[in-house]
Amino acid sequence: MFYREKYSMPTEENNQPAKPSQNLFPVVGIGASAGGLEAFKKLITAIPENSGMAYILVQHLHPEHESALPEILQRVSKIPVVEISDNVHVNPNHIYVIPSNKMLVATDGVLKLSPRSSKDRLNLPIDIFFSSLAEVHQAHAIGVILSGTGTDGTAGLKDIKDHGGLTFAQDPASAGYDGMPQHAIDAGIVDFIIAPEIIPQKLLELQQSFAIAGTGDVSAEKDKTNEDGFRQILALLKVKVGVDFNFYKQTTVRRRIIRRMVMLQLETIPEYIDYFKKNKPELDILFQDLLIPVTSFFRDLPTFDILCESIFPEIIKNNKSGNPLRFWIAGCSTGQEAYSIAICLQEYLSDHISNNKVQIFATDLSEKAIKKARSGIYSKKETEGISDNRLQQFFIKTDGHYQVKKPVRDMCIFAVHNFLKDPPFAKMDFISCRNVLIYLEPFLQKKALTLFHYALNDKGILLLGKSETTGSASDIFIPLGKKDKFFTRKSVPGRFISVASERSETAFTDKNYFMRSKEGKTEGFEKNADDILLQKYTPVGVVVNEQYDIVQFRGSTGQYLEPSPGKASLNVLKMAKEGLGFEIRNALHKAKNTSEPFIREGIPINAGKKLVTIEVIPLLNTIDLHFLILFREQANNRILSEAEEPATANLPTGQAGNPPQTLNLKPETLNLNRIQQLEKELAQAREDMRNVTEDQEAANEELQSSNEELLSGSEELQSLNEELETSKEELQSTNEELIT
Repeated sequence: MFYREKYSMPTEENNQPAKPSQNLFPVVGIGASAGGLEAFKKLITAIPENSGMAYILVQHLHPEHESALPEILQRVSKIPVVEISDNVHVNPNHIYVIPSNKMLVATDGVLKLSPRSSKDRLNLPIDIFFSSLAEVHQAHAIGVILSGTGTDGTAGLKDIKDHGGLTFAQDPASAGYDGMPQHAIDAGIVDFIIAPEIIPQKLLELQQSFAIAGTGDVSAEKDKTNEDGFRQILALLKVKVGVDFNFYKQTTVRRRIIRRMVMLQLETIPEYIDYFKKNKPELDILFQDLLIPVTSFFRDLPTFDILCESIFPEIIKNNKSGNPLRFWIAGCSTGQEAYSIAICLQEYLSDHISNNKVQIFATDLSEKAIKKARSGIYSKKETEGISDNRLQQFFIKTDGHYQVKKPVRDMCIFAVHNFLKDPPFAKMDFISCRNVLIYLEPFLQKKALTLFHYALNDKGILLLGKSETTGSASDIFIPLGKKDKFFTRKSVPGRFISVASERSETAFTDKNYFMRSKEGKTEGFEKNADDILLQKYTPVGVVVNEQYDIVQFRGSTGQYLEPSPGKASLNVLKMAKEGLGFEIRNALHKAKNTSEPFIREGIPINAGKKLVTIEVIPLLNTIDLHFLILFREQANNRILSEAEEPATANLPTGQAGNPPQTLNLKPETLNLNRIQQLEKELAQAREDMRNVTEDQEAANEELQSSNEELLSGSEELQSLNEELETSKEELQSTNEELIT
């Protein structure tokens, strides 16, 4: 899944988050440390006079010495080089240089300075500036890492890439010190690895493509073409990789698509779609780009301190049955978080002499990420967040890399899994899903949280990312702390009902449509008329999900549905009044099988005093299948044939010639009509029963076939198990011979 570490972003004076910039020209952030002057000179010398971009240089400078960098660089530059003062406005075709002893952040077209932190704290000016640049300039942000030691700049490049910008790193072979560029390259977030003098030319080649990401004036026809193109790309992704990105945050998804277009120097969406057809691997590349596999060991260390101090004791306390402790890491990326939790668990359980067995299920959409997670092999750079003690205790050094030791690997089960689509895990004591929900639309966020609520045991614990909350599902989770992102599962009566939005849950109620609202404002006459029509003339009904649970009431349904005695339930079949339950089940069954509306007329209720027509309409244009059930009351009149004569036909006094006010039927006629009605209902019931029987027989045959396949598979697994046991014994024998 999407996975990135959220940095604390700069805010404006009103303490509101920095807003995206309206500037439509690219802004290039360039970071360097030791050996950076020579690299700066080579890059700046190659910048043309009218590139249309702004360049901002951030270098590690000594806090107690004035910098002569602007004067030095102006000698080799064709455009103005300016030392940054506070609140300086950014203009294209200018180079801006950070002064000494200052930290720099970007706001909307303005650069702001702040004092450098105290000496006892690690200063990462490149990371801080790049992160603010990404937040403000988004797809127009470009990050460049040149020569230097350390790791500053890598985290900032991750943010730039996440917001749809481009990332560059100096070719380590040409760098005086390759620490910074090599660290960024090892993190897998660099788009172009080239020498400094080639970077300006590459930027010019890509410049035209930046217009796609802008919000400039475009014709309605072109806008519609782009919209259709985006939808077509998402449809192709859904078919190819089985993931529907339509309900992910579209700003993020489209930034990633545009970013791929910029890298391929394609200017229009149709060109990119044509590129798909000719280059099949591109869909897989785009899919991996959308997932952003960014994670690290012991990310946000205070969270792991809380895990060991408070969460683990609570989980073990609640596990009174002695069952295995079950953990689920949803969106595990390349596995660092799963292994971090496994290491903490090993440390805690060994200290508390616990015999609890642990199962950690770690899942992700990316097969590539899961493959790396299973191997448990990480580079030296990837293990920098691990203490020396833990590195020695839980890792083995092999070929310059570090591999997680087998006891820890055996605790973790990795699998490719889409928790929004695939069947969820169950009976979990703990679920971690950090920095995944931020990329989902509210509908999917609520669906995911509802699913996690189902997957957790009673009093199970959920961990979310720093900027994530339970939001619309706050009634089923209780925060464990004010600042921490731990939530405990709240037991709720019955089944939690998921709806798309608050508005769709509102049912029509009786009110005077001609009165003013409480605020003293009158509603538009069109809405007023629509509300009256919906209230008085639209049939009442309910919307049910695929399990036949009611998710929405439409109008007053009291004469057709009522709560059943016993445990509370919103299942429409249990709530249906006598005479309706079987008919509703049959209508739902037929509508589901045919995907077409089904109508059943003349259903008697209330001991035959009323006749009801029900209509079941499948709602196909929804993420999950739903059905609309409408109820209409029929007039319970008997139509007489010409042969049936009334016993009396008395006309009221003074109204001769008018139709009779009363009509008395012979008892024989009433009995005949009743018999005909019962015969018709019996024939319909037999037909319905025959259809149900046929469907049941077909289902039984499928189950029998599946059972046979399972038995066959079980026999094969048993045979394979025996072979493996034999092989194990042979290996053990061979091993003993080798030892001898």
